[in-house]
Amino acid sequence: MTKGLKLTDILVTIVIAIAFGIVYILWGSVYYAVKPFGLHVDQFLYGMWFIAATVAFLIIRKPGVALLAEIAAASGEFILGSPWGLTVLLYGVVQGLFAEMIFAAFRYKRFNISVVVLAAIGSCIGSIVMDFAYSEIGDLVAWNLTLFMIARFLGSILFAGVFAYYLVKVLEATGVTNLVRPASSKDYQALDQK
Repeated sequence: MTKGLKLTDILVTIVIAIAFGIVYILWGSVYYAVKPFGLHVDQFLYGMWFIAATVAFLIIRKPGVALLAEIAAASGEFILGSPWGLTVLLYGVVQGLFAEMIFAAFRYKRFNISVVVLAAIGSCIGSIVMDFAYSEIGDLVAWNLTLFMIARFLGSILFAGVFAYYLVKVLEATGVTNLVRPASSKDYQALDQK
């Protein structure tokens, strides 16, 4: 397997990202629908906005894919009318970069659930850095900020970590990813590692 991205890798990553860009727009409605419930239920759902990076990386498995996927998904979300405007692009860059750093730390050779969860946590940390930069959460009192962080981290682990991992595992089992990357017994073993 070559390390560099080929045109097909880039195109497949962008197609995945555009699909998630559409999901992101639709997810925004769910996010706002649960906001009135309080207790930062909306922050639990926030983890879905990191899933493009982890899914694309698990499918393509090459350097740069997580970052490209988050930027492309954020761009798609922006073009489709994101309520957050241009800031969605900045968030996409930072979230994708933080996920990419986790995959890079494992030299792009580990595809198990632990690494995917760490990448989801990385994206979550990136989003929190951006929230502090934009003063979105800097004024929260300690207990409220703690609740906010717990909800966002748990949602990130669930959606961009566990759900992404098992989504790709199902795609691998159906053979859909063979069009992009032929699955081998080594690939299945890597997905089964815990």
